[in-house]
Amino acid sequence: MNDAETSIENLKDVVRRFVHNRDWRKYHNPKDIAESVCIEAAELLQLFQWIKPGESRKFRHDPSKMKQIEGELADVILYCLSMANTLEIDLTTAILDKVELNSEKYPVDLYKGKAHLT
Repeated sequence: MNDAETSIENLKDVVRRFVHNRDWRKYHNPKDIAESVCIEAAELLQLFQWIKPGESRKFRHDPSKMKQIEGELADVILYCLSMANTLEIDLTTAILDKVELNSEKYPVDLYKGKAHLT
């Protein structure tokens, strides 16, 4: 399986089965999952702590560092998928709606090439 061949629903099913098989659904409430997303995101961020932005680009060529990044990023996404399952959120709809809102909020002609928002 890879990104090109796997749907979001396939991934949600993998997470759903993982949680179900361990009888963890009782622990997967929105508050605890949201906390877990933040905790895992902090663990991802910690891999970049105290380095310069240019140094972070070099991680792509460090297999050990990439494995750590992949693991932490996967943890964040796993909890996001679990949140979507718990609250029955269609992620495709949510993402496309958010991109549309952001497109209206940050029109290309005003924000192209700008790293800060005015």
